[in-house]
Amino acid sequence: MIRSWPRVLSALAMSFVLLECKQAAPLRPQFAYVANFYSNLLSAYSIGSNGALTPVPGSPFGEDAAVGPVSVTVDPTAKFAYVANFASNNISAFSIGSNGVLTPVPGSPFAGGQTPCSVAVEPTAKFAYVANRFGSNVSAYSIGSNGALTPIPGSPFAAGYDPYSVAVDPTAKFFYVANFNSNTVSAYGIGSNGALTPVSGSPFATGVGPVSVAVNVTAKFAYVVNFSSKNVSAYSIASNGALTPVSGSPFAAGLGPVSVAMGSRATFAYVANRGSNDVSAYSISSNGALTPVPGSPFPAGLGPLSVAVDPMAKFAYVANIDSNDISAYSIASNGALTPVPGSPFAARVKPASVAITRLLHLK
Repeated sequence: MIRSWPRVLSALAMSFVLLECKQAAPLRPQFAYVANFYSNLLSAYSIGSNGALTPVPGSPFGEDAAVGPVSVTVDPTAKFAYVANFASNNISAFSIGSNGVLTPVPGSPFAGGQTPCSVAVEPTAKFAYVANRFGSNVSAYSIGSNGALTPIPGSPFAAGYDPYSVAVDPTAKFFYVANFNSNTVSAYGIGSNGALTPVSGSPFATGVGPVSVAVNVTAKFAYVVNFSSKNVSAYSIASNGALTPVSGSPFAAGLGPVSVAMGSRATFAYVANRGSNDVSAYSISSNGALTPVPGSPFPAGLGPLSVAVDPMAKFAYVANIDSNDISAYSIASNGALTPVPGSPFAARVKPASVAITRLLHLK
């Protein structure tokens, strides 16, 4: 029995070495991407340890056939970025290099619907969805291993009137669309092939002029920003994807709220208010209700149109379409926002959307 101890100790030592190697594995840098509507270009930035933005080599990026980029998203693997081009009715797809450089994938841009205005990728990175404002529908695509998009059977799928924003829940089971001119949010189940099927009771009533929808990381709650009624509708999500307003909903926002985002913490939500040039910050209670955090709202640039939170929930970024820049904030433990050094950071003409990559371990 005593003679076996050296082997045990040797095995333990090897385990610690392997653990240390695993823990020491380098992280892929984080990047921010901004769709600039009037310049038809994507600005790309590396994110510093303090949240500051530095343009990546070759930035900005674009495609001649892509006009009016209005929405950008990054797939959960941080391999690809997708852009809805409002004026050219197509979707750009880029591969993301290790240094953040964007390269068009084969076949890009891909045909979209009529005036695509919002794009989202579901958590398994198998499917992408695009809201087509003037088509009143949603285009659905399967994502190839190289990032290329192929329409799935049945696409496009009917939505409400003037669908403005799309979101997928973190479990990849449900899909939601904010319909601006019908004052509703459509809810769908996602099939194994990516097809969309309306859930029971859909569409669900919202406030006036819903323009943005997001689901929190626990997949328990959905939030819809209502531009014209200046508030946020909050819903609990049932096991079948149906929405039920939480107690106290809707919750007051600033003037002209246009975008809502949450990070990996299930505790805070942020809303960009275009009309009042600020960001409302809320703590999320256990029942999904929203309470303003101390100091909210926080000043932004002119015409804040899009807000994003980095996956580690350390920083928040806001695209200011009228001042042509990006406001960057550090997020305090109580959810309050403080501008990072150097903020705001210059963008191109009319930045309309901002997206952040995930931090992944390099292999």
